Amino acid sequence: MTASEPDQFTPWIEELIRARGYDIDSPRGGGKSRLADEAGVHRAAITRLLQGQSMPDLETTRRLAHVLRVPVREMLIRSGRLSEEDLPLPDLGGAPSDPAGPPRRLTLEEAAAGLGVPCDQWDMFIRVAGQFLPAGADADAVRVASE
Repeated sequence: MTASEPDQFTPWIEELIRARGYDIDSPRGGGKSRLADEAGVHRAAITRLLQGQSMPDLETTRRLAHVLRVPVREMLIRSGRLSEEDLPLPDLGGAPSDPAGPPRRLTLEEAAAGLGVPCDQWDMFIRVAGQFLPAGADADAVRVASE
């Protein structure tokens, strides 16, 4: 960890925490305590993180990422622990999307593969995830996986 990593990570994580509704600026520390409780970490770890005194360990990073609704990959890259080259995104195959057009949407199968869902659980993943898609979206993917 270089000296500049906390200098870059701390402002980013502070903004993210505030954006998720935690009042970390209160002198009584209510937002820090609530975040620590929800993430299952010690309040001191949150305080040290926000003061730029230390970087979270892997388990704390994982827990904070879950509570703050951000991918662990992004947390690890932003913290400087790993680089984008260390954590490449999976090649989902197919042609790259047209930069001028809308981004290519993942099929539910691609999402399952990219997220590392075990193959024997793909059907369940597709049925559950498909419920959250807009009507008609990826209907073929749901139908193919169900057959």
